[in-house]
Amino acid sequence: MTETFQFKLLATDGKARRGEVSMPRGTIRTPAFMPVGTVGTVKAMYLDQVRELGADIILGNTYHLMLRPGPERVARLGGLHELIRWPYPILTDSGGFQVMSLSGLRKLDEQGVTFKSHVDGALHHMSPERSIEIQGLLDSDIQMQLDECVALPASPKEIERAMEMSLRWAERCKVAFGDQPGKAMFGIVQGGDIPHLRVRSAQALAELNLKGYAIGGLAVGEPQDVMLDMIDTTVPHMPAEKPRYLMGVGTPDDMLKSVARGIDMFDCVMPTRSGRHGLAFTRRGRINLRNARHAEDMRPLDEESSCPAARDYSRAYLHHLIRANESLGGMLLTWNNLSYYQDLMAGIRKAIEEGRFADFMAETQENWARGDLAPL
Repeated sequence: MTETFQFKLLATDGKARRGEVSMPRGTIRTPAFMPVGTVGTVKAMYLDQVRELGADIILGNTYHLMLRPGPERVARLGGLHELIRWPYPILTDSGGFQVMSLSGLRKLDEQGVTFKSHVDGALHHMSPERSIEIQGLLDSDIQMQLDECVALPASPKEIERAMEMSLRWAERCKVAFGDQPGKAMFGIVQGGDIPHLRVRSAQALAELNLKGYAIGGLAVGEPQDVMLDMIDTTVPHMPAEKPRYLMGVGTPDDMLKSVARGIDMFDCVMPTRSGRHGLAFTRRGRINLRNARHAEDMRPLDEESSCPAARDYSRAYLHHLIRANESLGGMLLTWNNLSYYQDLMAGIRKAIEEGRFADFMAETQENWARGDLAPL
């Protein structure tokens, strides 16, 4: 741990990078997966469990925390870390994704975004400055610029307009963030699926000399090959000495292929949301516990897993819990999924250190392709 924000590359293997982000609240081992704790909770998990699984950092959401419990209240209560009992780093998404996902509830102009709360209909205005102010009140360690994320497909004119506005907002966010030695503000590369716009965005953000950079506006409806093409296009124009964060991604396969292209950090609701809906991620691929084939199968999800949810509970019991809509079913599968994601990241880091990332990637994909155990 350090008193300032620092990023250090420890090893590379091809384009894959093994590094460390050091901050006053802890060290983030990269490549890193950040469990999503949108409103101050990683759904269906105790935060002590999340930490024990290997998470160095979690993510919170500025828009949702703005609505409740409210940033000023969080500040009065000692900040988000104190409130939720998580003394380690927290990254807060600026609310830009909600500009897209809640498009029916907002109006957008140069000054920012006016939201109609999905909770009670009250109006809230979020400018770039207010977004940074809220993230400061939450006491977030890594704060994201406010940006406009465009759902794909979209017209080139609309993508360019949003990208240029996001650049102007990045400049305003940098001024609002000021100098906070132990913390960081990341810029967000936009540009949809148009290569020259991605390049222009990345180059302009690099000139701002921020502490880290994210790629936003992907995993929003485009095929995986388009996402990977945009990563290939963008990464060469992102500073090599700064961490690179791919926002909202993704599946284990997405993460493997993105690490191979030089990405350091990820977040996604997929492991938690899937767990609550009966889907397990394992070294044998995805397993749907709703399927009748598991109803009388007393074998565990994965007898070699370090996670008790995967190792100690039968498929028959997990199937029963999910089909009966019991909370414990979602809790156990979320536990399994976050364990799998963190074990995958630990395996990736070790493979990069040992110079065998390509082999690790191939072996992992072969195991997925082999599929689950044959039914009884």
